[in-house]
Amino acid sequence: LDSTPLRPLLPKHKMVSKKQKKQQENINSRLSLVMKSGKVVLGYKQTLRSVRLGKAKMILLSNNTPPLRKSEIEYYAMLSKTVVYHYNGNNIDLGSACGKYFRCGVLSILNPGDSDILRATAK
Repeated sequence: LDSTPLRPLLPKHKMVSKKQKKQQENINSRLSLVMKSGKVVLGYKQTLRSVRLGKAKMILLSNNTPPLRKSEIEYYAMLSKTVVYHYNGNNIDLGSACGKYFRCGVLSILNPGDSDILRATAK
């Protein structure tokens, strides 16, 4: 057996600057407005369908989306000239930002409604 002492498992906290935190809150508030006033589809299959049909205006990907799935969505988005935004949070955070009680790794915005999320993330 190894004689090294066991370290307690501590959560790994990422250092987040104030600017990044502010931007995250900004995206979350805009996303909640889109959920209320716009049209959104949640999930990988529906997002691919909306991109193929050319209905998607913007795609949000969580940071723990599998690489193959992420690259496939980015490829379709590139072909259809759709904006892809990499959400700075995992699928649990993205689901919570949408006001849902389940995880959401990918979502597609079909109609932004009253929100200016398309202009805000284009910068």
